[in-house]
Amino acid sequence: MGSPTSDDIDILEKAKRMLEPDYVPSEDEEYMNERHRAYFRMLLIEWKRSIHSAAGQTLQSLQDGPIREADLNDRASSETDWGIELRTRDRQRKLIAKIDSALRRLDEGEYGYCEVTGDPIGLKRLIARPVATMTVEAQEAHERREKVSRDD
Repeated sequence: MGSPTSDDIDILEKAKRMLEPDYVPSEDEEYMNERHRAYFRMLLIEWKRSIHSAAGQTLQSLQDGPIREADLNDRASSETDWGIELRTRDRQRKLIAKIDSALRRLDEGEYGYCEVTGDPIGLKRLIARPVATMTVEAQEAHERREKVSRDD
């Protein structure tokens, strides 16, 4: 599954703040009604936009020039920081593919339903992880199977 990083969570929280401030999908409403779908579509689009914006800032920093610290320790520290930043951006690039897939599922009416069981994933899970494709139970079973096959 790949757990979200703190950067991913921060960007997702910023995206949520850009949405209709008084509305959060509720269990009292019909599951995946038009308002739910509109909420998740806007959330996914805003999340993707935020990731692109952060990537643009990283790209701009890279284009500003090479690391020029004279001290070897400072230079090593800067290079380590850049390595971490680039790995984060690579993770986010992969996340964009998941966001695009979620948007496609929204268009096709499949969003919010488990790809394994067909059951509703649940609003709380989707709010926490809008690109989720499985219920918690199906995800746990999937991870157990992965762990067993890795241990063999």
